[in-house]
Amino acid sequence: MSILFMSTVSIGFYGDDLEPEQITISLGDEPTVGVKKGEACPSATGASNPARTGSWRVSSENCQPGDVDGQINALFDGLSNNLSAWKAFAQRYRGRVFCGIFLGSGNEGLTLRPETLLRIGERGLLVDLDIYERDVTG
Repeated sequence: MSILFMSTVSIGFYGDDLEPEQITISLGDEPTVGVKKGEACPSATGASNPARTGSWRVSSENCQPGDVDGQINALFDGLSNNLSAWKAFAQRYRGRVFCGIFLGSGNEGLTLRPETLLRIGERGLLVDLDIYERDVTG
């Protein structure tokens, strides 16, 4: 298995009645994006559209070569270790660790250490993996 070409990670909560300020206070850091349902939310293209649901998320910078394990831990390290708060938010909202995985070839992979998996699980979060094939035509 070769080294992963590139990765990006975010940790977030999503829900129609989500109040970003409550999560910020409990988890101890400002989100990369914090928006209530219906509020203006910038898109990847820079346009601003009404948010379809509320969200609070912290995001890593893209990492090349990819380092999903390191990115997840760096994000957790900047947030509270109050597991009761994490679990309460995860039960009330859709809580997840999003991993964008960008392949440079057909045989790449990643490893998550047991300690990282424990940190995710003890907070009650889902893991979403989006795997992208590198555009070889461009």
